[in-house]
Amino acid sequence: MDLFQALFLGLLQGLTEFLPISSSAHLILTPAFFGWTDQGVGFDLSVHVGTLLAVVLYFRRDVFGIARDGLISMAQRRIVGQGALAWYLVIGTIPAGLAGLALLDMIDNELRGASVIFVTTLVFGILLGIADWLPKRQRTLDSLNWKDALLVGIAQAMALVPGTSRSGVTITAGLFLGMTRETASRFSFLLAIPIIVLASAVKLLEVATSDVIVDWSGFLIGGVTSFLMAITAIHFFLKWLNTVGMWPYVIYRIVLAGVIYAVLM
Repeated sequence: MDLFQALFLGLLQGLTEFLPISSSAHLILTPAFFGWTDQGVGFDLSVHVGTLLAVVLYFRRDVFGIARDGLISMAQRRIVGQGALAWYLVIGTIPAGLAGLALLDMIDNELRGASVIFVTTLVFGILLGIADWLPKRQRTLDSLNWKDALLVGIAQAMALVPGTSRSGVTITAGLFLGMTRETASRFSFLLAIPIIVLASAVKLLEVATSDVIVDWSGFLIGGVTSFLMAITAIHFFLKWLNTVGMWPYVIYRIVLAGVIYAVLM
């Protein structure tokens, strides 16, 4: 991997990780479009760490408050402050964690093709548009319960299939459950933290237990650029959320599906 590829893929990962357009699809499709070799597990680890640091830093007050209240709630055996939200994030992470353990090899070997990404990009893009079009979305984070967390968590598990989009499918689930755009998005971004931690741990274990030679210059460039782009993407996504809604991303996904069909199928 040369420095341009590391810079481009780091920016791409940071941009697409938290927008509802699927980072995994873009990281698979880009080398296919340009004829690049696979970026390798070391680079994947670097961009995961970059996006993790971005979301933790951006929501640092929320993260600190949720973690603090969750620990206090456990110690006192009663819900304190945002302790319930801490449990909901745990519940929402379990389905994707279990699905990853059970199905990750199959997903990596059988579900990374252009035909799969075409279908998931198109279908889940349309579902996002339908969910955003529905009226009466008034629920806030304070109104969530464990069933909401479980359903959004099941949706997140579906995002293991490339092209689905983790943020896209969890926001879609939240909108269908009657959450406001801001609530669905914030819950989705907070839910990203534990799942990215798990994904990074898997990548780290793979690097540590294999003969992979890490390209440290590419690692650094990928991590820094994904961090900077991710924190920028989160900020402007939330800033423009109620102005532009989800339809720009829906239209982008439909166009992207058309390009995949025309070029790679």
